[in-house]
Amino acid sequence: MSKPEPIDRGPVEVFAALGDPTRLSLLTKLSDGATRSIAMLSADTKLTRQAVTKHLHVLERAGLVQSIRVGRESQFGYRPGPIAEARSYLDRVSAQWDEALARLKALVER
Repeated sequence: MSKPEPIDRGPVEVFAALGDPTRLSLLTKLSDGATRSIAMLSADTKLTRQAVTKHLHVLERAGLVQSIRVGRESQFGYRPGPIAEARSYLDRVSAQWDEALARLKALVER
């Protein structure tokens, strides 16, 4: 038996990851381009390192961050590609709605 083809989930994981305020805050911190450790990301917050780790793994599965090993620590950095893809998706959906509303307006104004 062959494996089923993976389903293209589009930007679903990105939107789901961004839907949590904590993850959005972590991504905002990382969006300056600097990599940071879990300890650095949990400093000055009420979050435990374990909580930050869980949130970072969700962001990593969505492709929004990338981890690299530096000695004994993992450093996390922002990956802008998935945000650009999600924005492109929203632009396409917006254009579809604009076209549908223009057709409706033309039909109503007849």
